[in-house]
Amino acid sequence: MKPKVDWPTLALIILCYAVWLLLLFVAPLWLKIPFLGVVIALHSSLQHEVLHGHPFRNQRINEVLVWPSLNIVIPYTRFRDTHLAHHNDATLTDPYDDPESNYLDPAVWTTLSRARQMAFRFNNTLIGRLMIGPIIGTVGFFAGELQRNTRRISMQWLGHLPAMIAVLAVVSASPTPLWTYAVSAYFGLAILKLRTFLEHTAHDRCSHRTAIVESSGIFGFLFLHNNLHVVHHKHPSVSWHKLPALYRANRTAFLERNGGYFYPSYAAIFRAYALRPKDPVAHPLFSKR
Repeated sequence: MKPKVDWPTLALIILCYAVWLLLLFVAPLWLKIPFLGVVIALHSSLQHEVLHGHPFRNQRINEVLVWPSLNIVIPYTRFRDTHLAHHNDATLTDPYDDPESNYLDPAVWTTLSRARQMAFRFNNTLIGRLMIGPIIGTVGFFAGELQRNTRRISMQWLGHLPAMIAVLAVVSASPTPLWTYAVSAYFGLAILKLRTFLEHTAHDRCSHRTAIVESSGIFGFLFLHNNLHVVHHKHPSVSWHKLPALYRANRTAFLERNGGYFYPSYAAIFRAYALRPKDPVAHPLFSKR
């Protein structure tokens, strides 16, 4: 049975906000940009943990804890809805049905200008993803929101405004310049792009589309062990701090499940894909509906 309180998750949420405030109000300027970026990335990972039902059984209480997105640009409720839609493994990587797909419809790809194609190709290298991925990802997210433009989406964006104003009000009350916080937020989003760079790949078998990065170091903590991504997709309600043990106990089964879509570490990923695209931009298996 699920415990009444997932104490490690609750403690980490409290610690995250405490460190965020400490960095805003006390830390010297030279520490703010890198470490605020790290905290903003961690907060996004905690939002992911919350949308899967932690730390309390009452989901409304959970969501209040992470409602104000420290990255400013992505409303928690929009992240929640799009991510839960992403968890339909049958449509993973689909350019239309998977909201987190990094692929484009081949028919759309051929209509892009040469400059945009070059930008997307660069974005499919790891260095490109870290440098321009937050721009391409955020612009694409906003474009998708405008296309859908439902009443629910509009209300969720309106609900994001007070949270965004509250975060910016705290930043403005601190000695931290707003430009510094903006750069930190961009850095935080770039850190998250490392995690999402290869979480999924196009494959005709949906069970083979989700990766494992086995040795993750500090990134395992920042990503709350979502480097073991196939474990999370198989057991989305399992808390972050239980994923490593679950993986170790069933390592062979998970590797068989995902067809060996495996990387030993993020260092290995950097060596392989720093300046080489991991995937084509156009979905290689997508067929016109």
